[in-house]
Amino acid sequence: MEMQVTIKTKLKISNSEIALSFSKTMEQYRQACNYVSEYIFNHNFNMKQSRLNKELYSKLRNLFSLKSQMAQSVIRTVIARYKTVKTQMARRPYKYQDQNTGEWYREVRDLTWLHKPISFNRPQVDLQRNRDWSYLSSSQLSINTLDGRVKVDPICRGFNQYLDGTWKFGLAKLLKSSGKWYLHISATKEVTDFDKQTVKHVVGIDRGLRFLATSYDEQGKTTFFDGQAIMRKRAKYQKLRATLQAKGTKSAKRHLKKLSGRENRWISDVNHCLSKTLVQKYGANTLFVLENLNGVSFERTDLPKALRNQNKSWAFYQLDQFLTYKAHLHNSEVVEVSAKYTSQRCPKCGVIKKDNRNHEKHEYHCNNCGYRSNDDRIGAMNIQLLGTQYISGQEQPKFELITNA
Repeated sequence: MEMQVTIKTKLKISNSEIALSFSKTMEQYRQACNYVSEYIFNHNFNMKQSRLNKELYSKLRNLFSLKSQMAQSVIRTVIARYKTVKTQMARRPYKYQDQNTGEWYREVRDLTWLHKPISFNRPQVDLQRNRDWSYLSSSQLSINTLDGRVKVDPICRGFNQYLDGTWKFGLAKLLKSSGKWYLHISATKEVTDFDKQTVKHVVGIDRGLRFLATSYDEQGKTTFFDGQAIMRKRAKYQKLRATLQAKGTKSAKRHLKKLSGRENRWISDVNHCLSKTLVQKYGANTLFVLENLNGVSFERTDLPKALRNQNKSWAFYQLDQFLTYKAHLHNSEVVEVSAKYTSQRCPKCGVIKKDNRNHEKHEYHCNNCGYRSNDDRIGAMNIQLLGTQYISGQEQPKFELITNA
């Protein structure tokens, strides 16, 4: 099995000419991406690589002075962005309420819902390994620009671990953030395939906002990862953001941009720490089981109205990604199962009843067998059971509605 990581390295620029070459190349690349994006939007979202190459390759080279490989990369970059947006829209269906019946409906969205082409606002450029960038024996990076190749020094703690011969470098992305230059390098490595027969632990993980994660394993041990402090910090970010937006000055807009970056870095750090803790806690040969949260809302009606918006979601997709690649490094695996009834089912008698869960008390009380426990723990227990069924051979385990034992 192949796993992939992104190495983020800062670049040490020796003179202003290199910085100007980088800026020029990224800006031309950005404009070319917008050109291709508009073409795709106006041609029924046809994203066949060969057809786009035939139609746009020469135009990209002539209009934006791009080199051969960069012209090809522009097309691939735009196609990848549209495919990402397509996936994101499918994961977040449109919800609406029938005004007559009061019933809520969901409609799956696709690219035809877009009212304008995807815009590339941030200057950046994708570089192909060996053609556009390479790692030299002098420990420098050679990067291609519209003005020719330049050599820069990478600044990245732990970079040497990717030079042991087991990793393969691929696409790299050149970008600028807060006045500093970075190169994000894709690296892949072959790791041992996950074997169900060697599983030592099956861990069900229920995710939410009151507890970012609640884990339950095959030994009946439960671990809660508190989310209250995180909610309070997010509320502070929201309050500061609202204050700056109300001012509307240039200075406030600059602070808003910095605030956004700071909040995103903090969220990433929280997810990194949480996923690292889970993997280290259970070690190798562990199956981590998550519920599929597509279309699931975490809106909290028990919060003050002013605090509801920023506390109705978390970067759970990012957490999934972090947990997956960390698990693969330890010969473990992450699977998603259906979230249907995982918070309504009694793990003891199997009865499914929505009213058994008390949201205000955060408690589940089965009116059939009398079992009582924390509602997040109930979710983790049911998810862990689905994971056990997956190990037993069910590819898509899920619960069916049972109202009486």
